[in-house]
Formats: sequence, C-alpha cells, structure tokens
Amino acid sequence: MVVRSMNHIAAVCILVAPTVWAPFIGAPAAETYPSRPLRIIVPAVAGGAADVVARSLGLKMAESWRQQVIVDNRSGIIGAELAAQAAANGYTLMLATSALIVRECVYANLNYSTLRDFAPVSQLFTQANVLVVHPALGVRSVQDLVALAKARPGQLNFGSGGTGTSNHLGGELFALLAGIQVEHVPYKGIPQAITDLLGGRVQFMFGSPVTMLPHMKDGKLRVLAVATPQRSPALPDLPTIAESGVPGYEFTGWIGMLAPRKTPKAIVAMLQQEASRIVHLPDVNKRFATDAALAVGSSSEEFTTVIKDEIARWTKVVRAANIRAE
Repeated sequence: MVVRSMNHIAAVCILVAPTVWAPFIGAPAAETYPSRPLRIIVPAVAGGAADVVARSLGLKMAESWRQQVIVDNRSGIIGAELAAQAAANGYTLMLATSALIVRECVYANLNYSTLRDFAPVSQLFTQANVLVVHPALGVRSVQDLVALAKARPGQLNFGSGGTGTSNHLGGELFALLAGIQVEHVPYKGIPQAITDLLGGRVQFMFGSPVTMLPHMKDGKLRVLAVATPQRSPALPDLPTIAESGVPGYEFTGWIGMLAPRKTPKAIVAMLQQEASRIVHLPDVNKRFATDAALAVGSSSEEFTTVIKDEIARWTKVVRAANIRAE
C-alpha cells in the first residue's frame, strides 16, 4: 500500500520538556516512561503508508508525552531486523504494514520472526485494496474479468511491485479462488508496475486506492471492486470482489505498531492506549479516511490474532502458487 506523502509533517517531531505524569516502570532506577526520545523504525521508504502514519503518530505522541519522536526509514528486511534486535525498553518501536507478514511467508531464511521477536502493540488502521484493469481490456466487472481469463487461460497478465510482495500474493489468491490461469509480471516497485498497467502491457493489478483512483478519475484505469470483506465507507459504490463472484476473497492491508519482544507489558499497554487514542482523533481519522483507511486501535491480543491469521492464510497461498523469493 502506498499513501501520499504528507509534506506538512516534519521528518522529526520535537518537543523538549520531559513528561512528569507518566507512570513508573519497574526498572532498577524506577525511571519514568518516556523520559527520553523515542524512535519509530519504518521498514519502508519515505512516503509509504507506514511512513505517513508513523509521522502523524510521532507528532501527536511528541505533543502529549513531550518527548522527541524520530521516524527512521529503513529497507524492509533490514528495518525489521534492526527493530527486532533493539533494546526492549519501549524507546525503539516499529510501524509496519501487512507486507511484514507476506515477506515472512515468502522468504525462508529471515533473521527474525514476527511472533517470536516482536510484541504486537496495536493494529492501527486497515486499508482497502482495489482491483483495477486497463480500459482496453473491455471488462467492466469482476465477473467479466474472470470469464475472459477462463476463455484465454494463461494469456492475461497482472503486475506487482515484485515477487513476494503483498500485491503479488493478492493476485495469486484471486487466481486461486477464481479458478483462473494468469501470468504474474513482477516489477522493481509499484510505480513501474503502474506505468506498464497504464501502457496496457499488463492487464490488471491490485493496489491501494491512493495510487489507483487518480488514474481512474482520468479514465486511464477502471476500478472493478474493493478487496475488503465489506464495502468500503470511502468507496461505497464499489462492490467487493467476494460479492462479485469470487466468494471468500479478501486482501485488506493493515498498518500496525510493534515493539521488541521482551518490552515490559506495562510499556506495551501505555503505547497501545496512546496509539489507539491518536488514531481515533477526529483530524487523524478524517485524514486517513480519505485514503480508504479505517482506524482500528486494537488491543495487543487482537493484533496478535490478526498476525497469526495472516501468517496462516498467506503461507497457504505461497505454497499453492509455489512462490519463491531469494
């Protein structure tokens, strides 16, 4: 998922006065938390979904906790490894998307495991993905696309940001549940894939509304459906893929906060409460609702369940589609 960069949000959110009301955490020196700057690692490039949320969250946390919050962008695997190995004291956090789980299901030799090395804090947002086609394909519904793919097995292509990425697995899940044979075309990133989709070199693709809808408004792409279980409040006129002839299909993105595994439970609880409060603030909620993102602010236990379910689901897709990534 890609979200527009928020230029008005600074890369570093700074307030300097130390907090005096935070509860004590049971360390030998019984220091208050937070008593020094926090770092949020984002295992993705600046301007992506997790990055924009991290900067919004960091700004609000700095305001309420009166501590500096630094957003640290790292590449996917390196960023996750760095966060997993950080001191479990609440001062290093990670904001990740569902790509974290997809990557774990695809790569066999990662140096971290989400459930083993992280303490899930809260699922902050869910975000709808959409299925789009090039208008020249001549299809106007999911049923039309499935029928065309069945009439031309192996002749339709779908693009993605690379082998083993979220939108790759979203396309493979669609093919499995729809019973069609289509070809996957991986690119080095989402922008390159969209370029070829606009040029008609691939016929369809899954992606975030933020990246796809502007092209739909220009008539360059046609959005067929949303990939959420229910219709999206931000896109109420679009049917779901499940109701359009592919029962059981769901490809919903999420953004969540995690901490190193042994972070004290009291700190995890504080972080969960603060994060949940922030995502439900009217200005924050309104900002992300325009991008078809819905605030969740789940408990740590609920987020853990989501991660377990995602691992089970995408592992099945990876095995069924025989996906390998080095």
